[in-house]
Amino acid sequence: MPSIPASVAGFISAGRVGHLGTADASGRPLVVPICYAFDGAALFSAVDAKPKSEAPERLRRIRNIRANTKVSVVIDHYEEDWARLRHVLIQGDAEVLTGGVEFSRGADLLLEKYPQYRSMGLSRDTGVMIKVTPAQVREWRYSK
Repeated sequence: MPSIPASVAGFISAGRVGHLGTADASGRPLVVPICYAFDGAALFSAVDAKPKSEAPERLRRIRNIRANTKVSVVIDHYEEDWARLRHVLIQGDAEVLTGGVEFSRGADLLLEKYPQYRSMGLSRDTGVMIKVTPAQVREWRYSK
């Protein structure tokens, strides 16, 4: 994993929504918004109880990751004052977690960051979660 400057790690951690880019084995892309938590080394995003078009294991993002683990995540900050625009692009490898220590760690982080997950019944033990391990992290700002 690359070294991530503290200011960039803080920006990633503070973000509320990211955009996950995946591609299937043929290269067909998909981008979806995600809630996520960052532990300084990896991003965790649960496939939660919000309404979905399919069962969690059948979602296209999950099928894509199983076929092609290379993903991107963009976390951005937008304001009408474009001098304050900023984003971080994370390129890395994803894996699908369905339980275990890493799953529980990700669930704990998500439950801490998003109180809504408590009322949705996000499990610490089982479910479907995406873990993204950064291989490259790039920051962009309109002004430094």
